[in-house]
Amino acid sequence: MIVASGVSKRYGETLVVDDVTLELPAHGITAIIGPNGAGKSTLLSMMARFVGMDAGTVTVDGLDVATTPSDALARRLAVLRQDNHMAARLTVRDLVTFGRYPHSRGRPTTDDAAHVARALDYLNLTDLSHRFLDELSGGQRQRAFVAMVLCQDTDYVFLDEPLNNLDMKHAAAMMRLWREAAKDFRKTVVVVLHDINFASWYADHIVAMRHGAIRRQGPPAAIIRPDILRDIYEMEIGVHEIDGRRICMFYE
Repeated sequence: MIVASGVSKRYGETLVVDDVTLELPAHGITAIIGPNGAGKSTLLSMMARFVGMDAGTVTVDGLDVATTPSDALARRLAVLRQDNHMAARLTVRDLVTFGRYPHSRGRPTTDDAAHVARALDYLNLTDLSHRFLDELSGGQRQRAFVAMVLCQDTDYVFLDEPLNNLDMKHAAAMMRLWREAAKDFRKTVVVVLHDINFASWYADHIVAMRHGAIRRQGPPAAIIRPDILRDIYEMEIGVHEIDGRRICMFYE
């Protein structure tokens, strides 16, 4: 279980995250939504220990992220950032094997190799495992990074705006992949999203932020409503239902 208690962050005089207390549900996908400047990515970065907190605590299964040794935390929590890239020229297998580092410390065992093979197979990358990353299409490269994260074999995965720079087809494929992985591997996936339709369609739980605070949280049916979205985004957003799920439309 991931619990944030009284978490705050300032950049100079600007309060970016304001006394957030949050308990994330286990298993499935939690989407964090809100307008630009709401504090979404900053909150996720503090929970992942990429950014220090000015106040408050975050625990992962009772482990304080601020004080837990990095290798111990990396065996519980994997993070895929929007700027994921590797400077070195790696093959797909090299990248996926890197996901085992918290367990192998750079000396992969037979068990690590089995995890790598399983992740490559799950992402349909086995035939591409010896290709270099810069030889892949954008969608294939994204799948390789997902395989690396799955190979890390953590209960929790944080994704910071993973749909940036993806077209609609690849963005939908990425969200379907994470929904299936969350179910197949019983993972808790926390994802920052700008597109509320992807949140509505693929998330099990939504956390809505505005001005650094949690305004609402709950299942999509409780959040994807005109009155709730008006409060969060300060604009009129129409909500329609298709196949039992809600989609949003907005126009001038």
